[in-house]
Amino acid sequence: MDGDGGVGIEGPRASDARRYSHEAMHTVFEVHAAHPDERYAAQAAQAAFDLTDRLERELSRFVANSDITRINHLAAGESTRVSATTLECLVIARHVFELTGGAFDVSIGTGLPSLEFDAEDCVVRATQEGVRLDLGGIGKGYAVDLMAEVLEDWGLRRALVHGGFSSVLTLEAPDGREGWPLTLSDPGAPSRVLTRLSLRQTALGASGIQKGDHIVEPLTGLPVRGRRAAWVAAPRPEPAQARASVGEGPRLAATAVTDALTTAFMLLGIEEIAALCERSPGLEAWVLPEGADGRPGEVELLHFGSLHADASESAAGP
Repeated sequence: MDGDGGVGIEGPRASDARRYSHEAMHTVFEVHAAHPDERYAAQAAQAAFDLTDRLERELSRFVANSDITRINHLAAGESTRVSATTLECLVIARHVFELTGGAFDVSIGTGLPSLEFDAEDCVVRATQEGVRLDLGGIGKGYAVDLMAEVLEDWGLRRALVHGGFSSVLTLEAPDGREGWPLTLSDPGAPSRVLTRLSLRQTALGASGIQKGDHIVEPLTGLPVRGRRAAWVAAPRPEPAQARASVGEGPRLAATAVTDALTTAFMLLGIEEIAALCERSPGLEAWVLPEGADGRPGEVELLHFGSLHADASESAAGP
């Protein structure tokens, strides 16, 4: 089963793993859960989907009076109160903006650093006019992180959650497996499996150009060239670490971060990617360059960071 981000779940599902789907944020979110009580698992999945719907109402720039829509209409000196989750997502986005030297920018060059965040009162203030936010590159990953916490609150710990397969989070694997079996495939030739992974307690983000010129360089507005896809994996923190309050700093939302980093890695130079992975323990990345003729071909998959146990199995065949 392959998704939009060139990520798929390989092989037959475990006999007790059930799949639940829900449309939100212009994609399909899925929960794959291994649990003996189908009805209970369905209720848990629905609780996670309800949270996603709430996040969409807060984070989407296409929803009238959403937190992001109100921020986008602020004049210089004006402020607006937002939800704690919206503020947290924005804090994470700015962290990745700084980490990548602006390669990931939810304002697309319109002035993310000019926004001031008041964590105590959940207020965003604009110091200049014209900031336009779009959380499409991080919102799905952030939703996946929070959905996983809902599932764990319900006692579903053997699960996988994804948003359109471009934002994936694996919890514990089904009984009898060391991890969830995932594949990374060439978005331009989905039958071409590049790498096989077996993951647990790991976030995996994916970006590619299979949907057209939707990834742009923030400063120039020009679409990315020279890359077909990028994937980033990072270990999921312990729940107690992940759920720090906004006042103490943003939660360690691994899927939100990998979601954002894949966009940045479509733009950053190879040496910059390698350096970032080297100084970030546990961070792992794969980059698929574009072929000389701009079409799918036998180009080398570049790998950075610590190698997963099963990542050495790769295939370039049909």
